[in-house]
Amino acid sequence: MIPVIFFSLTVHEYSHGKIAFLLGDNTAKLLGRLTFNPFKHLDLMGTLFFCFVGFGWAKPVPVNPDNFERPRRDMMYVAIAGPLSNLTLAVIFSFFIRIIEPSDNAILFALLSFGVYVNVALAIFNLLPVFPLDGSSVIKGLVPLDMAARLGDLDRFGAILLIGIFLMDFFAHTGIIGYVLWEPIMFVVQFLSQDAFAELSQVLMFIFFTLKG
Repeated sequence: MIPVIFFSLTVHEYSHGKIAFLLGDNTAKLLGRLTFNPFKHLDLMGTLFFCFVGFGWAKPVPVNPDNFERPRRDMMYVAIAGPLSNLTLAVIFSFFIRIIEPSDNAILFALLSFGVYVNVALAIFNLLPVFPLDGSSVIKGLVPLDMAARLGDLDRFGAILLIGIFLMDFFAHTGIIGYVLWEPIMFVVQFLSQDAFAELSQVLMFIFFTLKG
């Protein structure tokens, strides 16, 4: 699991920085974040959450909107780049799980299966319209300026809300995150994996039950 998670988070954060750089902001590059080195992007708390709770985050790539020609639009592009990069990885991984034989390449099939799930989960989770997730910036770039300002006033509560929900899920088994995200995640995973979905599901169930055990 760990190589898949590290790789997926690294591609996600690199994509944010790369699009920002292409749009005129070199902040991430100057701070050494425009790299595929996973240790430059990992957030300790976010990684622990990913390993023990099932969802987590990386260290956000620094972006200076003042360097953009059109800050609201360009921030939206920077935000959407992360989830799109994960969907791209999920499509690539799903292609290979449909052409290899699970019985002959069990470890590779397991890595690819988990790669599909992790990247779909990252994409959908990050598109939630709650700060500091990418969906928050996407929504602000789509709505009128006055509404975006009002949404910005709520940003200070977003991280607290997310961590609170994570902790309730973990300790009180409320299942809020799973209830909201499980069905859309598995719908996309099934759509991408097609005929290999049955074997992929078995691999995921084995991983999840092993972690719980």
